[in-house]
This record gives sequence, structure tokens and C-alpha cells, in this order.
Amino acid sequence: MPVVSISLNEILINELDSLQMEHGYSGRSELIRAAIRLLITEVRESRRIEGNINALLLALHNQDSEHHVTHTKSKYLDMIHTQLHNKFKGGKCMELFILDGDADRIKELVKELQQNEENDYVKLIVI
Repeated sequence: MPVVSISLNEILINELDSLQMEHGYSGRSELIRAAIRLLITEVRESRRIEGNINALLLALHNQDSEHHVTHTKSKYLDMIHTQLHNKFKGGKCMELFILDGDADRIKELVKELQQNEENDYVKLIVI
């Protein structure tokens, strides 16, 4: 099996090790392979989404990265029916978008949010 080298910060390493122990993976590589399989499945499912859709988009981020979410959402205001924002203890924020629009544009929005390392979690749920 080919070896692929990746760089991870301490936070991700600690999370990885915690998940490995918690879920009984034999090593980091096994856990990373499982995570990649999940990502591949999710990407395949998103490719099947087309046409005009209604969806929920959940994004979790640090309060300090609010500027990125605000900038990104400004490009997609025509599809955002409603946005809910909540600030949690510890400087974490949640954004919930109710979307109605073209699937390809919604996927662009999701991709932009997912590619920003300042966002902890981004999940699209098609209704």
C-alpha cells in the first residue's frame, strides 16, 4: 500500500488520537482511511443534487472568524431565505441557513465554507 504523508496541527493530532482510542481503530492510518471513505461517500451524494432545491446549511466556527462567514454569505444572499446566528460560551458560533436555490450555487456556498480552515464544521442537509 502506498504511503501518503500529511501535516496536522496539535489539535487535529489530539482529536485523531482520541477518536482512535474511543472507536477502537488499530492506528491513525486506519482512522484516516475511514474518514476518507466517509468524505468520498458524502461527495458522491452531493454530486447527485441538482436543480432547484431547499436545504439547511449548518456552520460552526470561532467568533473570531465571523468576518469570513459574513463575506461568504454576502455573495449568496439571493438564495438565503433565513439565517439564524447563535453565540455559545467559549467563543463558538453557529450559523443556520435556510436555502432555496440552484443546487450548483448552493454547493459553491458549501464548498467555500468547508475550504476555510476557520470553520469547524459545515454540513448541508437537502430537504
